[in-house]
Amino acid sequence: MEKILVVDDEQSLRDVLSIMLKRAGYVVTSAMDGEEAIELLNREIFDLVITDLRMPKIDGMEVLKAVKSASPETVVLIITAFATADSAVEAMKQGAYDYLTKPFQVDEVQLIIRNALEKRRLTTENMLLKREMASQSSFAQLVGQSEAMQKVFDVVRKVADSKSNVLICGESGTGKELVARAIHYNSARSVHPFVAVNCSAVPETLLESELFGHMKGSFTGAISNKSGLFEIADGGTIFLDEIGDTTPTIQVKLLRVIQEREFRRVGGNQDIKVDVRVVAATNKDLEQAVAEGSFREDLYYRLDVIPIRLPPLRMRTGDIPLLVNHFLERFSKESGKPKPMIGPEAMHVLLGHEWRGNVRELENLLERVVAFSTQGPVTDAEVRGWLHRPATQSQQPAMPMDLTDEGLDLEGLINGIEKDLLLKALERSKWVKKKAARMLRLNTRSFRYRLEKYAIKGGRD
Repeated sequence: MEKILVVDDEQSLRDVLSIMLKRAGYVVTSAMDGEEAIELLNREIFDLVITDLRMPKIDGMEVLKAVKSASPETVVLIITAFATADSAVEAMKQGAYDYLTKPFQVDEVQLIIRNALEKRRLTTENMLLKREMASQSSFAQLVGQSEAMQKVFDVVRKVADSKSNVLICGESGTGKELVARAIHYNSARSVHPFVAVNCSAVPETLLESELFGHMKGSFTGAISNKSGLFEIADGGTIFLDEIGDTTPTIQVKLLRVIQEREFRRVGGNQDIKVDVRVVAATNKDLEQAVAEGSFREDLYYRLDVIPIRLPPLRMRTGDIPLLVNHFLERFSKESGKPKPMIGPEAMHVLLGHEWRGNVRELENLLERVVAFSTQGPVTDAEVRGWLHRPATQSQQPAMPMDLTDEGLDLEGLINGIEKDLLLKALERSKWVKKKAARMLRLNTRSFRYRLEKYAIKGGRD
């Protein structure tokens, strides 16, 4: 439910606007002058601020500047009885959404408010789409005909519309986030945001702010008010990946928001209510963590209402041919190259591999296959060359070093080598990014840029 702040030194106008907006279903707060408005803005985040231009002490332009400083995503509508072209232009330059002259028609104000809030919603949705690159099809990325995967699909279909929390367990690389997305996009919540956060990739000092938001000045670097991911996910689903890596402090705060459906921002003093379904995932044994005292028992039972166990790839090798075809088609389409053929001997090697990295390891291998493919079926020798070897073996990945008449994809070759080395450094450093960056003689900024370039997720600082 959107929150609106009405600022005007005329009580009659404040009352008219407040009554009109409350009847329309908005949560309304009013301020009698700019000074009171700025105090409220420092304590709360509003979706829309409607402010008079001319007020004693602090005028509407100062309120507008304070809004954009504290909460840049908040929309501002200015109302005045003394409109001039210069003041309108200046207000728009400072970030006002629109400018109304008194007296105004109620219908006109209602339409502008609806359009302003719709603009804010679209901006938020666009941010989420860019952040998450959410799949357009709920089951499109989940591939498998094995009995184990069919059981997973069946559970997803049955529980998608439930309000209950879900805990997805499985080894790294088994596709836990894909299952979480499938649950969301098959539910009535699919029209609302799906927000994912990797709890192990964000330091504890920042994770609380990331999840719950913060108020301006609440800590060093908090230069403006910020909505948290729980607030952004309101009405939808929040996916808490690697929940087993959270600290006791964060676990307490997660327990509260799950139990009470409310939370406070860092530095805030008001409770914010949300309607969010929690889907959590872990590659750890949380029951053992509870027994050891590193994970709260009450939080575990709150999360583990609907458990889903994802099988490792080695337990469903019958799905490997389907996965191979799926990934080859995807990477070929993305690169604009013909889809390589996997020969029988090469497929035999794939079926017999241990796949410690599960589906993610297979996906990375097939991306390299597409990047290096020239013509003819992919051989077993080429596959063996590209499979990750234990550190004790000295074999190097096979790479085409000769330039044939058909040529080769140089950029794809270089990108494949770079991504492969990034992954190897992460694996050797146990996915500690700073350590992996040092292995490759890269600074942190350059290393992060390369991770984003190849969409490599996970790890911790």
